[in-house]
Amino acid sequence: MAAMRGESTIRKRFHVETLGCPKNAVDSDKVVASLLTDGLLPADRAEDADLIVVNTCAFIEAARQESIDVALALSDARSPGARLVVTGCMAERYGEELRAALPEADAVVGFADEGALADVVLRGRKPTGVRDLLELPRPTPTAPWAYVKIAEGCDRACAFCAIPSFRGKQRSRAPESIESEVRALVEQGVAEIVLVAQDLAWYGRDAGEPGSLEPLLRRLDLLHDHGLARVRLLYLYPSEVKDPLVSTMLELRTVVPYFDLSLQHAAPGLLRAMKRWGSGDRFTEIIGAIRAAEPDATFRSSFIVGFPGETESDHETLLTFLGAARLDWAGFFAFSREDGTAASGLGGAIPDSLVAERLRECSEVQEPVTAAARAALIGRDVDVLVDGVDDGLLVGRTYREAPEIDGVVRLLGTGDLFARPGAVVRATVCGIEGPDLDAKVSI
Repeated sequence: MAAMRGESTIRKRFHVETLGCPKNAVDSDKVVASLLTDGLLPADRAEDADLIVVNTCAFIEAARQESIDVALALSDARSPGARLVVTGCMAERYGEELRAALPEADAVVGFADEGALADVVLRGRKPTGVRDLLELPRPTPTAPWAYVKIAEGCDRACAFCAIPSFRGKQRSRAPESIESEVRALVEQGVAEIVLVAQDLAWYGRDAGEPGSLEPLLRRLDLLHDHGLARVRLLYLYPSEVKDPLVSTMLELRTVVPYFDLSLQHAAPGLLRAMKRWGSGDRFTEIIGAIRAAEPDATFRSSFIVGFPGETESDHETLLTFLGAARLDWAGFFAFSREDGTAASGLGGAIPDSLVAERLRECSEVQEPVTAAARAALIGRDVDVLVDGVDDGLLVGRTYREAPEIDGVVRLLGTGDLFARPGAVVRATVCGIEGPDLDAKVSI
């Protein structure tokens, strides 16, 4: 076997563990691409790797603790001589502090060096030139769907969010670069593209071209005849969910009517304290207008509970909104006080016990709504994109389920007829189990 730049006749192996959001998953794919380019081979298990990479999340305290726990567990599991590197958002945000707190790591590598981990970690050299992760090619996809990051950073200043402090200002990719990446993925069998960014609807604004998301979607839609079945958008700031974006989403063949709205709360005063736009009434208007145009549109959002100063009235406003909006999917998160954010110094902290009670009440309102939305699909014919096999059954998703986030569809009685991942099959929903659906393929 060829030597790795003259260092050894045995090619070293790597393992990447990814935590956090889909945007981190894109970064990990690009890290994998850089390591493959440097001559390393992938290892399915950390125990078999010479280089273990933990791509961390730093969004809230729980995510940071999970990142530390995973890094320590992988450190314990590694073979003698294997190197452990921590990268991603925690590495970028905390740097030297993380190095001191996690001596088990052989290196803590920020964003600038993520594209040259072999040089930085294995060879002890600084990279000769920075590889832009956004522009690196992707490794061969292992699923019939893929995340594609169209911009990095964020220009907003939400009071609770530290992302702009370590991800920087928004930097949009050129549409030609995005199209090239999507085309390559489609040629390798990817049928669904999930576009991600910190602020997806503001794509192009930093380049002096606001409204660039719509022409990008039209550009990608032309790949439909080459095998692109779906384009999904994660996430949309609510003030930008309007025409021409909405009409474009509903018009194009590939773009699915799945609206992942970044709402965060419904009480207008609390949203202003969060330095956010909107109110429950405005959000209800947006959702209602979309449903009037497309009754089968699907909606997801997430909400912060326990932001400083949140009153019982604010909480009741959120509960009322959840009952009225009837979102298909919703997630609820306790407020996390992040250093350096506008909210970090706010008074009016909500006791943990009260936050837990409010989280429970939100779930009690939302869970029946989600269950009813799933039950309403029984007896309906749906198009299912086959993802693969799980526990002996083919599984996939309709446009209503985002990969790795929402439920799945289990396909019954199909044998091996439609076993190819990426195939879109027609099926009739015949049952539900929690967030998941059972469906029989229409032959």
